[in-house]
Amino acid sequence: MSDDMFSELAEHIQSALSEYISAASVDYGELTLLARAEHIEKVLLFLRDDADCLFKQLVDVCGVDYPERLRRFDVVYHLLSLQYNRRIRVKVQTDADTAVPSVVGIFPAANWFEREAWDMYGIFFSGHPDLRRLLTDYGFTGHPLRKDFPLTGYVELRYSEEEKRVVYEPVKLAQEFRDFDFMSPWESADYILPGDEKADEQKADA
Repeated sequence: MSDDMFSELAEHIQSALSEYISAASVDYGELTLLARAEHIEKVLLFLRDDADCLFKQLVDVCGVDYPERLRRFDVVYHLLSLQYNRRIRVKVQTDADTAVPSVVGIFPAANWFEREAWDMYGIFFSGHPDLRRLLTDYGFTGHPLRKDFPLTGYVELRYSEEEKRVVYEPVKLAQEFRDFDFMSPWESADYILPGDEKADEQKADA
């Protein structure tokens, strides 16, 4: 799809959804819309049913974390129009306390996508029929894909031979994190590796 066709589609959508769309751009060969989170249902309903759009397939819903922003999360919707063989990306922004309306009523495929975004990022979707964790355990603490989530997590699980069951315990590191200088010992180390002294002896003999 050419940039001119993208521009025409963007103008068509923005003219119809001027109150709900705040920006439009072409990124990575796809049209990207920045929508207001509270109106995401209206935006997706239009994109699905409008005769010039017909984005009837929801391919993915995912989260992105930008901790430095006030509204740190992006919720990204990827849609496909089989009728016109083109894709579109819709983004909304939110924070950890503000819910985004669920779009399960418009695209049932959003059900598990929204559950995954809730589980991994803590993005809440209001009106979701069954918003609970999907990939982590029910008693899991935190949201693992947030950029401020520790790499080691908060708890670890193991099988207890004494209790004959899986037990959860706070993370215990056997040693402190090591500091690596990432210097290659094969090229630029400032010390002699075992065996290298023989090479110097051979050069001297030659």
